Amino acid sequence: MKSSRFDKKFYLVREDALPDVMKKTLEAKELIDRGKVESIGEATAQVDLSRSAYYKYRDTVFPFASIVKESLITVIFHLEDRSGVLSRLLGLVAEAGCNVLTIHQTIPLQGRANVTLSMNTTQMQGDIEDLLERLRGLDFVEKVEILGTGA
Repeated sequence: MKSSRFDKKFYLVREDALPDVMKKTLEAKELIDRGKVESIGEATAQVDLSRSAYYKYRDTVFPFASIVKESLITVIFHLEDRSGVLSRLLGLVAEAGCNVLTIHQTIPLQGRANVTLSMNTTQMQGDIEDLLERLRGLDFVEKVEILGTGA
């Protein structure tokens, strides 16, 4: 039985903790995925990475969005308690192509409420980082936290 990358244990690591070789591997993979280069050699040269290092790490390091794209994500939002806030939040999530599976909202206390959304991101247009940045930018959103992901 052939194992896939999802049969392995994964860790979520902040970008600044990654060694440069892994960051450069991710950059090269992005150039290839976006069609900005015509070959692996061209991609590795552009990011100043050896081809052997690229081949060593290409199947071991992935952008967060590529893992989340094939799974579920649960996110908690800390929101101001204002009329229409939840509707606007859900509207942006729907525009991105996410399918909301569950919603839990706490009772607002002192003008604040927490909303937890579990979403299927399989049909999502774009990547999760872009969506989370757009949601963080809303004037009524105080904080956004990823609680977990799963297949």
